[in-house]
Amino acid sequence: MDAITYWNDAAQEADRVTHTTGDPSEGGARGPAGSSRAYAMVHLAMHDAYFSINPAPTGTYLAGLPVPPAGASAEAAIAAAAHRTLSALYPAQKAHFDAHHAAAGLSGPGIYEGHAQGLAVAGAILDARKNDPGTGDDGHAASIARGAHRPDPDNAAQGYHAPNYGARAACFAVNARHTLDPPPAIGSLGYNDALIEVRAKGIRPELMGTIPPGVGRTSEETLIGLFWGYDGAKGLGTPPRFYNQIVRRIADDQGNTIDENARLFALVNAAMGDAGILAWDDKYRYDLWRPVVGIREHDPSMGPTGASGNLLDDDCDPSWLPLGAPKTNEPGKKNFTPPFPAYPSGHATFGAAALHSARRHYGVTADGPDTLASGLSFVSEELNGANSDNLGAVRPHHVREFSDGLWQMIEENGRSRVYLGVHWVFDAFVRDPGTGGMDVTQNIGGVPLGLAIANDLAANGLVHANAAGPRIA
Repeated sequence: MDAITYWNDAAQEADRVTHTTGDPSEGGARGPAGSSRAYAMVHLAMHDAYFSINPAPTGTYLAGLPVPPAGASAEAAIAAAAHRTLSALYPAQKAHFDAHHAAAGLSGPGIYEGHAQGLAVAGAILDARKNDPGTGDDGHAASIARGAHRPDPDNAAQGYHAPNYGARAACFAVNARHTLDPPPAIGSLGYNDALIEVRAKGIRPELMGTIPPGVGRTSEETLIGLFWGYDGAKGLGTPPRFYNQIVRRIADDQGNTIDENARLFALVNAAMGDAGILAWDDKYRYDLWRPVVGIREHDPSMGPTGASGNLLDDDCDPSWLPLGAPKTNEPGKKNFTPPFPAYPSGHATFGAAALHSARRHYGVTADGPDTLASGLSFVSEELNGANSDNLGAVRPHHVREFSDGLWQMIEENGRSRVYLGVHWVFDAFVRDPGTGGMDVTQNIGGVPLGLAIANDLAANGLVHANAAGPRIA
């Protein structure tokens, strides 16, 4: 048994369960920002528990860890580190973690010593993140300025996820607080093209008659939007869970050793931890409205600051609604637009940070297609033949292949949010005018931000002491 992937399973299950039960004691580990923080802490604790006993040239994340006694069991240390960290982050699930620990069947010499080392490492990780801001929205007030994010009009009481988190949290490992250039200005060619696209491709099905024939979302595009969902859904959890599932498939196919998995999953999840910080910092700094507000209020006469006018802009639709992030396994609930600003896309940032970290781990340095998914197929739990849509109908089992590897996944994951109608395309990347694919040379969108995070960790490693601090103290 590989102890890293064994406890990675436990972390994935914790994410799934907390987004299913909604236990209030676990609120800080929910949502995209909270869950990415939790995944990073658990996997960095396992990384340091293992490498403090089995030293590697890359060293440990934290400095000054206790020196374990000779013969300490690395598997016991991993188990104790994961168990303690998970129990602190998801206290309502401690009985499950106890059972998972017991089922590991740890035995042999060095168990006690390894257990003590793991507890010490977990305590140090928890202490290192004890001053992180929460993900609540106390003190946050929405701007009424044109172009600013406001709640989904179809879910007006949704609130705001983590408005104080990104700017005030210290990074996990990146050496610099990577930030993006502004999104295209409202009224610019890039913005208007994105509006026209999402208005057609992201529209709610019953409103398809309001757009010209032949420009709407195809069945495959709908499938792509759903495939990458994981919007904190009951029974599924958040995007970091899906990216961990994908990396597990790659690691298994590559025949990883426990040393390789300890490093890989720490890099992947630290990258997503930093993605949750840096993307949310830019989100609330740029404060860009989502399509559901931007399309409905595109005409200058619309919205709280609207000016008088009689001729409605042709690209404005005051009744427009998106297909929406899927309310999977919640019959009767409406799909929704996520409760935080559009730019950059969290999905795009998390996906690029995680999957490019895996690419860099396996020696892929150039932007563009790779072969890491060669011969593999992937199933999303949004489309696994068991989970249901918000009307109660079970969605079919669907299998996807990615001939261009993780790079293709990064692009499709970013583009998928347009097909749900919850993002502008530039929230993920600027389109290359020639190929229609990603232009990642421009510092616009979550994909370039995620790539920058992954490249930073690949160049500088996982060193807590070198991590960039908060932008706002």
